[in-house]
Amino acid sequence: MTASRRLGAGAGFAGDRLDPAVDLVQRGALDALVFECLAERTITLAHQARAEGRGPGYDGLLRERLAATLPAARRHGTLVVTNSGAADPRGAAQMVRDLAVELTLSDTVVASVEGDDVLDRLSLPDSPVLGSRSGATLADYAGRIVGANAYLGVRGICDALAAGAHVVITGRTSDAALFLGPLLHWFGWADDDLDRVADGTLVGHLLECAGQLTGGYFADGSPDDVPGLARLGFPMADVTADGSAEFSKLPGTGGRLDRATTLEQLLYEVGDPAAYLTPDVTLDVTGVQITETGPDRVRVHGARGTAAPDTLKVSVGVRDGWQGVGEISYAGPHALARGRLAAQVVTERWSDVHGLDDVPLRADLVGIDSCRPWAQLPAAEPPEVRVRLAVRSPEERPAVLLAREVEALYTNGPAGGGGVVTSVRPTLGLVSTTIDRREVEPVVTVFS
Repeated sequence: MTASRRLGAGAGFAGDRLDPAVDLVQRGALDALVFECLAERTITLAHQARAEGRGPGYDGLLRERLAATLPAARRHGTLVVTNSGAADPRGAAQMVRDLAVELTLSDTVVASVEGDDVLDRLSLPDSPVLGSRSGATLADYAGRIVGANAYLGVRGICDALAAGAHVVITGRTSDAALFLGPLLHWFGWADDDLDRVADGTLVGHLLECAGQLTGGYFADGSPDDVPGLARLGFPMADVTADGSAEFSKLPGTGGRLDRATTLEQLLYEVGDPAAYLTPDVTLDVTGVQITETGPDRVRVHGARGTAAPDTLKVSVGVRDGWQGVGEISYAGPHALARGRLAAQVVTERWSDVHGLDDVPLRADLVGIDSCRPWAQLPAAEPPEVRVRLAVRSPEERPAVLLAREVEALYTNGPAGGGGVVTSVRPTLGLVSTTIDRREVEPVVTVFS
């Protein structure tokens, strides 16, 4: 029988829970634990925070995650791979190396993978904005760009593991590559063995969102949909050298892992199931078979791969002006009518007093029309309503005025308003372009 390797998903986004990862690394007999923590918005925020001196350019929870899991990982021989390096993988790796020394784990080898920051390699007038109907290029965002990061593939991770790293910290890579890297390292799959690379990419795609595979995105209101949701266990996969994989979760943890939850995650964020583009392979999942092999256990196989695209996607963060938000609640008789009147007061003043007709103001009654403005209201009067008014503007002034106007409703609006919360903050936007993959090379730095 072919020996298998076990990978566990320790996080599916930057703010994910910590206790399921601790449970996995302590009880899961893992060969690798992967923390997938980097969304496109997350790396843009990290670039901005670093530029403004408001914090490190890497995930602020990285130290806490590694402090809680690294001792058990080293004890059990578990590799740790994460994209928590965000805008500063090298700084993150140095921090983790220092942490390892503090934890008396001084033999821990930590490696960073950089090379994804491609801002200096982009010709703004020649970089089309993907999805733009007007033919926009990055030149239209000149002076507003915060950062530009290409999606690296698996090669840098493999190089770091070949150098003996126990912990690998990347910036922007494809999420699936975090899991594919250890598999290539262990099994020696060739880069051009496209079906095997597709198998490993499929494993990564199913694990990358952690608790989503075990029912975290499946419950529809009933506690019976996903049992024990408050103690959701994160998934793990046993993978063999032929690319087959069996997914499970730890005994005694909450959640569910079956064909339905797996199929939901299989199609998550996949535009074309026959041609899902990644930096390592073009993945075809149309022939994938999902078989339940036991309670909370499924076998998945049948991925196919063709050559990866000649270009890499680049996520570009841009400064996008200011946002002002104000909320206030009304409860009791005529709550809905008072909420509507409050919104009307601010809307009238927006135009008549402040002359801001050219800055669109949004008014929502949360729970009534904020998500579905076309919905028919119930016949019964709601016992309470939350009014939310918001504005986005290139300038800060309208955002500040909106916050002040909502707060003024305390004594200048309908009776009984309370619980005002306001915020004024700069906003970031995201656009995408591509870069020739020959222009991008991973750079590995080893700390030992």
